[in-house]
Amino acid sequence: MQTENRMDNLSQKQIYNFNKLQKRLRHGAGRAIADFNMIEDGDRIMVCMSGGKDSYALLEILQSLQRSAPVDFTLIPVHLNGIFPGYPEGLVENYLKGTGLEYHIIKEDIYSIITDKIPSGQNICSLCSRLRRGILYRCAGEFNITKIALGHHADDILTTFFLNLFYAGKLKTMPPKLLTDDGAHVVIRPLAYCRERDLIRLSEIRNYPLVPKAMCNGVENKMRGEIENMIKAWDRQYHGRSEIMFKALKDISLSHLLDGSKYDFKNLKSVGK
Repeated sequence: MQTENRMDNLSQKQIYNFNKLQKRLRHGAGRAIADFNMIEDGDRIMVCMSGGKDSYALLEILQSLQRSAPVDFTLIPVHLNGIFPGYPEGLVENYLKGTGLEYHIIKEDIYSIITDKIPSGQNICSLCSRLRRGILYRCAGEFNITKIALGHHADDILTTFFLNLFYAGKLKTMPPKLLTDDGAHVVIRPLAYCRERDLIRLSEIRNYPLVPKAMCNGVENKMRGEIENMIKAWDRQYHGRSEIMFKALKDISLSHLLDGSKYDFKNLKSVGK
């Protein structure tokens, strides 16, 4: 049975604002799906359920869109239990049971692999992410999945852009749609246009059964946290700055950057008069 949400405790004004919130999130996800052709007729979509607010919101929004979509698609939530200490057994599964969807709980001892490979106190995020990704890709093949949906949102995409800019010297971020290196899977991010603040509010109202972040001491990456705080500080000082920066990711002028492999500067010549 799904966790009771807090709708019963909302005033009429709060219900009105909640309906606006739902509409905004549906519109954002629907626009991203349309802009990048994320979902097609007959798709079997693996919804990756981490147990965080974003994955729960992703599933709810996709279920809502599914009811009115012009194409027919199937949602299959998949939750990976990495056998971390303190993992709340049954928390995510009990929620998924209440959705009425086909779902899968995958148990893989990721924690033991990580502790064997990485000394205590060092950041485990990169290895953990690679291991999880490999397992989910394998399961996608086993379950005849056509698309893999992740819950990354606009703030994640912008933060990743600055992480690459500041620490890797690259202009890149999380793409809304990605073909894996082996060409076997298509990864989609339907929440690419949704803001984290809206997802937080939805999570608070719905009272999603969240897997505690404290379970994993590598969840909070220091560099990512610094970038997130920087963007929040800019937003406080300059209203709408993050929206403007995000817009820039969709409006790129290769002729006004410096990458000769993407734009043929060497053969650029005047046509004369």
